[in-house]
Amino acid sequence: MSRINPILTGSVLTSFFRLWLPSLGGLMAMTSASIVDGIFIGNYVGATALAAVNLIIPFLGILFGITFMLSMGGTVRAGTYIGQGNATAAGAIFSKTLLAALVFVLLVTGLGLLLETSLLRALGGNEDVLPMMRTYFRIIMGFTWAHLLTVVMYFFVRVDGYPGLAALALILGSMTNLVLDYLFIVRFGWGIAGAAWATGISQALPFLVLCAYFLFPQRRLIFHLRQTKWRELFRSAFNGLSECINEISASIIALFLNWMFMTRFGVNGVAAITVVNYMMIVGLMMVFSLGDAGGVFISQNYGAGKVRRIRRFLLICLAVALLLASTCIWLLVFHPVPLVRAFLGPEDQDVIHLTVGLLGYFWPVFAVNGLNLVITSYLTALHLPLQSSIIALARSLVLPVMLLLTLFYAFPDIPFILAIPLAELITFVLAACFLARFFPNQALFGKLHAARPLAGEDAGQS
Repeated sequence: MSRINPILTGSVLTSFFRLWLPSLGGLMAMTSASIVDGIFIGNYVGATALAAVNLIIPFLGILFGITFMLSMGGTVRAGTYIGQGNATAAGAIFSKTLLAALVFVLLVTGLGLLLETSLLRALGGNEDVLPMMRTYFRIIMGFTWAHLLTVVMYFFVRVDGYPGLAALALILGSMTNLVLDYLFIVRFGWGIAGAAWATGISQALPFLVLCAYFLFPQRRLIFHLRQTKWRELFRSAFNGLSECINEISASIIALFLNWMFMTRFGVNGVAAITVVNYMMIVGLMMVFSLGDAGGVFISQNYGAGKVRRIRRFLLICLAVALLLASTCIWLLVFHPVPLVRAFLGPEDQDVIHLTVGLLGYFWPVFAVNGLNLVITSYLTALHLPLQSSIIALARSLVLPVMLLLTLFYAFPDIPFILAIPLAELITFVLAACFLARFFPNQALFGKLHAARPLAGEDAGQS
């Protein structure tokens, strides 16, 4: 008996909340794990430990970005197949993506531990923070498999119509992280090692919960170990390139910022930008949840050729992105001190003062970054990887690097952190042009379907 698909037939507004709210809850739960780590580390271990964790984050972000590319590209393709009624092809791309992620996890874990010292120094570790970095890194790498495979399962479980399971898995992981942080850091006094163990265990739990999906008799995505026609994996991954660019570029920019703040302000500067990054991550996850929901809805309705439903969903996402932006800006402009003090103890007054000053320059990022991310996800869902990648490269790598280096060296009297909001604002102009060019209409979708037929293309499995 086939399942009714409400994404293709139900109310658009109802579908939006059905997809967005679990995504928002799940992603915020996943984000809260790192936020909770930051709060416990900053208050009970110190600003130096906070800086040590932040120096490792870019490396983990690169791993996440590559896995994200595989997952997002694969789920967009799987969603299109589901919209076309081709469950066999959807299951094949799910299987290939999961297998590729597993091979990637094994490779990077081995290389990371083998090249540990060189890697940590390349990430900016010096004698002040290197011992703490080494402790955290060795523990967290033992759980990399759980973190990355959870990403794959999360996206595919959602695209098959089980957003509640996906959200539940991440929420349970977040709650576990909170409890374990308290036990390991506060009660047992394990310091930064306790934070690493809490994070690792809380990443393994969601993966185990998501594996319950394989027990559902009505699931569309059937896993098969033996696969052929692997070229499709590379094609789908290319479609997720913009999301990979966003994540990896963010890691590269984090490396630049860590180095610049270490040069200008020392370890206190790295601790300050760490707190700013935590707040940035919260805002990004809120708006990314819109793109996540859009990827599921738009890809399936694109496969079914339902243009009007896509247009209405897109407009709802853009409106909600503006509402979230207004909320974030209000908090950062009018209530920055309580937010910053949540991460730092009273003995770190210099870091608190520096962080509040940085937020005064940083808040304009939230004015448009949500719109940029929604447009990027929309283009990805339409199988337009070139256009979405151009936006991603502009906002997260090319413009920030150019502006950071220009302000840091040519205009030392101007705060170089202004490069980040300037990059977002310039990118919005580019994104708006792409949105105007590819705004959903029947003529456009007819051309896209003619240029990118998916049914039966490299879809088989052995």
